[in-house]
Amino acid sequence: MIDLRLLREDPDRVRASQRARGEDVALVDALLSADERRRSSGVRFDELRSEQKALGKLIPRATPEERAELLQKAEQLKIDVKAAEAEQNEADETAKQLLLQLGNIVHTDVPVGGEEDFVVLETHGTIRDFAAEGFEPKDHLELGEALGAIDVERGAKVSGSRFYYLTGVGALLELALVNAAIAQATEAGFIPMLTPALVRPRAMEGTGFLGQAAENVYHLEKDDYYLVGTSEVPLAAYHMDEIIDADKLPLRYAGFSPCFRREAGTYGKDTRGIFRVHQFDKVEMFSYVAPEDAENEHKRLLDWEKQWLTGLELPFQVIDVATGDLGSSASRKFDCEAWIPTQGKYRELTSASNCDSFQARRLSVRMRDEQGGKKTVQPLATLNGTLCAVPRTIVAILENHQLADGSVRVPEILRPYLGGREVLEPIAK
Repeated sequence: MIDLRLLREDPDRVRASQRARGEDVALVDALLSADERRRSSGVRFDELRSEQKALGKLIPRATPEERAELLQKAEQLKIDVKAAEAEQNEADETAKQLLLQLGNIVHTDVPVGGEEDFVVLETHGTIRDFAAEGFEPKDHLELGEALGAIDVERGAKVSGSRFYYLTGVGALLELALVNAAIAQATEAGFIPMLTPALVRPRAMEGTGFLGQAAENVYHLEKDDYYLVGTSEVPLAAYHMDEIIDADKLPLRYAGFSPCFRREAGTYGKDTRGIFRVHQFDKVEMFSYVAPEDAENEHKRLLDWEKQWLTGLELPFQVIDVATGDLGSSASRKFDCEAWIPTQGKYRELTSASNCDSFQARRLSVRMRDEQGGKKTVQPLATLNGTLCAVPRTIVAILENHQLADGSVRVPEILRPYLGGREVLEPIAK
């Protein structure tokens, strides 16, 4: 959530952010009104409680004649205090619920617009000219089936559409990607983590996934648990309700977990193969930093993603995601999109998001610092960056590194994790 002081002092900035996101601007005024009611009801409650305490001291010293009147007044004060407390609690809850609906403040440099209004910041690698090489590229599913690596037919039989099996070298390729990604993250100073796939409502709400993203979340109603769509959720909640000493920052974690997404609103999109699926594995980077270091950490996360994709020898571009496509928690997001030859376009493989103190406020993760000899406690900043979303990375590797005979060249970075294999060969039929 945002800082209420910012809302009070600069509501126009919050309105502008909501407008840029394409979200309800009226929410800002509703929250301002609720906040004013919350504060005024709090003052009213405090005044009545003070009067009640003062009266309580007078009663024992009062004459019999005065005591009857004071007791009557005390009874009325008791009723008034109870009513004021109820009003304060109701106003506080209203303000809290409205605050949870408000998105993070958009960074001033983010391009304004929808999904297609991103700005390309960088382009890396060389797109292969398959025509010059003398053959037509196959798509990842045709290649994967020939390699004995992907089985979507049986995935659909067992679990329905957008499910799949990785078999043989496909399973080995996933394990190679995960191990290589964790190795890079560990070398960069991240602590490897295996995280829960089921979380309580507060963890999901605290990271901002029960707002606009709720339609894509799986909820187990009987147990009131949520299946995570990314290990960002349990990693963000890992230090929930904790105060971290500033000298221990940054804290960096690399989480590996299964991820589950309903993919609501994507009917008919990417239905072939394993590009857009309901369940997949992912390695996610997550950072806790001091607020003043958040922008630099954001660039560092992006650099680690670029290092990863360069190591996989994939052509890719970096985009600055537009305001309407940010997600509620991010103030700014960079995506790395890999070239997919059979689609003739770049597609998202990784994301790096700066959430500032938005998630930390919701999850009550704070840092203890000392400034000018005085200790302070304040929310810190959280950031997240995808290192390897496995299925999409497999799609990009198969299509970009395919050879004319249907085999696939293995990037050097993965060879130690694939028993030294340099090429994945089609299986004999």
